[in-house]
Amino acid sequence: MIKITITSAGLLIFLWVFGDFVLGWFHNSVKTDTYNQYSSREDDDSQDQSCFCHLTGVLDDCFCDIESIDVFNNLKIYPRIKQLTERDYFRYYRVNLRRPCPFWPDDSHCSIKDCQVQPCPESKIPVGIKSGNYNRYSQQANDITDIDCEQAQDLGAINSTLSNYSKEAFEDWARHDDAQDHFCELDDETSPDADYVDLLLNTERYTGYKGPSAWRVWNSIYEENCFKPRSVYRPLNPLVPPRGGDDDGEGFYNWLEGLCLEKRVFYRLISGLHSSINIHLCAEYLLDEGWGKSVWGPNVQEFRQRFDPAETKGEGTRRLKNLYFLYLIELRALSKVAPYFERAFVNLYTGDHQEDRTTKELLLHFFNDTKAFPMHFDEKSMFAGQKIEAKTLKEEFRLHFKNISRIMDCVGCSKCRLWGKLQTQGLGTALKILFSEKEIKNLPEHSPSKGFQLTRQEIVALINGFGRLSTSIHHLHHFRALLKEKR
Repeated sequence: MIKITITSAGLLIFLWVFGDFVLGWFHNSVKTDTYNQYSSREDDDSQDQSCFCHLTGVLDDCFCDIESIDVFNNLKIYPRIKQLTERDYFRYYRVNLRRPCPFWPDDSHCSIKDCQVQPCPESKIPVGIKSGNYNRYSQQANDITDIDCEQAQDLGAINSTLSNYSKEAFEDWARHDDAQDHFCELDDETSPDADYVDLLLNTERYTGYKGPSAWRVWNSIYEENCFKPRSVYRPLNPLVPPRGGDDDGEGFYNWLEGLCLEKRVFYRLISGLHSSINIHLCAEYLLDEGWGKSVWGPNVQEFRQRFDPAETKGEGTRRLKNLYFLYLIELRALSKVAPYFERAFVNLYTGDHQEDRTTKELLLHFFNDTKAFPMHFDEKSMFAGQKIEAKTLKEEFRLHFKNISRIMDCVGCSKCRLWGKLQTQGLGTALKILFSEKEIKNLPEHSPSKGFQLTRQEIVALINGFGRLSTSIHHLHHFRALLKEKR
C-alpha cells in the first residue's frame, strides 16, 4: 500500500514537472510566434511608410510642426482653396507660352499628347475678364467693348485686340508696377501671343516631359541661381543620380547650416516648389493610355522613387519638409495681404454681379482662416542685419528669383511651362507681399495705391499657386493611406 502511494506520488510529481515544461514551452512558442508576426508587421509598416517615418515634428527655421499643418490644411484650407480656384475669376489665366527661351535654343518636344494646352472655349471666358482687365477690379474699369477670344492652334483662346482705353489703363498702371520690387519676369499682357487658358481644363499632371531638356532647366535653377557655397561640389539638382560611397543625402544638407537664413530660405523655397510639382505628377500619373479614355491616378512606385529615403539616399524626407516650409511662407503672405482685398474698392470683377459677390465672400472667409493659423513664419527675421548689407542681400535674392522666372520660358512642354510660370509667379507675388508690409498698412480704402498694387494675373497666380501647395499636402495624406493599404 505504501509502495503504491509512493509510486503514485512520484508519477504525479513527474507529470506536474513535465506538464509545466510543456506549458512553458508552448507559452514561449506562442509568444515568440506572436512577437515575430508583430515584428514582421512592424517591419513591413516601417518599409511601406519609409517616405513618412521622419516627416514629423518641428520644421527647420520655423516654430511650426508638420502635424499641425496637416490638420489645418486638410480639414480647413484645402476645401476652401478648392472652392476658390473653381470660381470664374481664378480659373482663367492669361499667359504667353510662346516666349522664346532667353538662355539656350529649345529643341525639346512632348512625349505624349497630354502635354499640350487645350484651347479655351470662347463662351466660357467671362465678359469682365475678356474686356481688358489690366489690374482693374471694378465694373467701371472694365466697361469697354467686349472682345471675343480667337482660337489658337495649340495654346487656347487669345484676346489680341486692345481698345485705346485698355492701352491707356495698362500704361498708367505699368508705371506703378515698374516702381515696385518684382520678384518675377512678368508676361506682357498686351502681347498678341498672350492667351487665356482655362486652368480647370489644363490640370497639372504627368506629361512625360523628362530627359536632357528637363534636366537642363532644373540644373540651371539649382546650380546657377541657388546660393551654393564654393566648398560644395556635389550637384544640388535632384535629377542627378545619387552616387555611392559616403554621399549620404541627409549629411549633404549640413552645408545649408553654414548659410545665412535668407540663402537657406531661398534654397528651401525652390526645393519645396520642385517637390510640390513632383507630387502632382505622381498623384496624377498616366496609368493607362489605351484606345479609349486615358486613365490617370496615383503611382505609388513613382512617389517612392522621388521621396523614399532608400531611393534618394536620405534626401526624400528633406524634400517633403521643404514643401511644408514653402507652404508656410505663402500662407504667411496670404494672411498679410488680406487688408488689400478687404477694401470695398476690390470687387474681383467678371461681369456677373452674383458671381463676383460670392467669390469675394469666399476669398474673405479664406483670408480669415489663414490669419487664424497660430504658427506663422516670421519674415521679420529676414534681411534684418545692417541696412546696407540687408538691402544688397535682398536685391540679390530678388534678382536670383526673377532669373528663375525667366528660365520657365525654357520649359519645352507647354503644360509644364504653363504651371511652372503660374507657380513661380505665385511664389514671386508672395515674396512681394512679405516685403511690402508698410505699403499694405497704408492702403487707401477707396482708391488704388501707388505704393503697392497687384495685377489680376498676380492675384490668380497667388491663389492658384498656393492651391497647388495645399493640394500637394492633401495628396501626401492620400499616399500615406495607399502605402498602408499596400501593406
